[in-house]
Amino acid sequence: MKIGASTLAGIDDSLENALEFIESLGIDYAEIVHQFPTEHINPETLESYSLKYTIHAPFMDVNIASPQDQSRLNSIEQVKSSIDLANKIDAEAVVIHPGLISFLANKYFRKEVFEIANASMIELGAYGDDLGVLTTFENMPAFESMIYENMDELNEFLTDNNLYMTLDVGHANHVGYSADDMIFDCIKHVHMHDNFGDDDAHLPLGEGSIDLKRVVNNLESKKYDGIYILEVNDYDSIKKSNEYMKENF
Repeated sequence: MKIGASTLAGIDDSLENALEFIESLGIDYAEIVHQFPTEHINPETLESYSLKYTIHAPFMDVNIASPQDQSRLNSIEQVKSSIDLANKIDAEAVVIHPGLISFLANKYFRKEVFEIANASMIELGAYGDDLGVLTTFENMPAFESMIYENMDELNEFLTDNNLYMTLDVGHANHVGYSADDMIFDCIKHVHMHDNFGDDDAHLPLGEGSIDLKRVVNNLESKKYDGIYILEVNDYDSIKKSNEYMKENF
C-alpha cells in the first residue's frame, strides 16, 4: 500500500519544513499543493528528499470551467504548469479540480459551464498524455460554488473520455455517498480524510463518521494500486492518520 501526505497540512509553513516532516514519519510520498505560497518551485529542491511526489494543481483563483475566456485560458495555463512540473520531477499523478460555478452562471448558464469544464478536462488530459503524466480529476464537496460533486456524473464523463478520477473520500461523504457507492473503476488516486458529513472538515482518519475501512477494502478488492494521500489540516493530523493507516491496513 502506497501512503502519502499532502503539504496542505503545512500550507502556512515553508515547503521545506512540510516535506521534512512528511519524510520524518517514514511516509513515501508527498503531494505538493502547487499554488501560493508554493507557486514557484525549484525541482532541484525536491531532489534533496527521499520522497516521491504527486502534484495538486492550483485551485485558488483558478477555474477551468469559467465561461470567461480570459479567466478559463489563464486557469488552463496554470494547471498545465503543474503538469509540466510533474513531468520534470517524475511525479506519479496530478490532481485537478473540475471547476467552479458563480451564482449568476448557476442561474442562467449551468449547462454551458459543464460543457466548458468538460472541454477543459479533455484538453488537460490530452496535455498530460503527451507528456506521460497521469492527470486525474477530483470529485467535489457539496458546496454551491462547486461542480461535479455528483460522482456518478463525473465517472460517466471521465469513463467516456478515457480520463481518470481522484477519489476524495471526505468530499464523497460530504455529498452523501456511502462507502460502497463511492468506488468507481476510473479511480487512479485517492485523498483520505474524515468528517461527519456536515462539513468538508479534513479531520484525521478515524475522527469522523466515514467507514474508512470499508472504503479501503473496497478499493483493494478492485486491485487499486495508486496512492492514498492523507489530506488533513495540520502536521499532528498527518501523524494520527498515518498511524491509523498502519494499524488498520
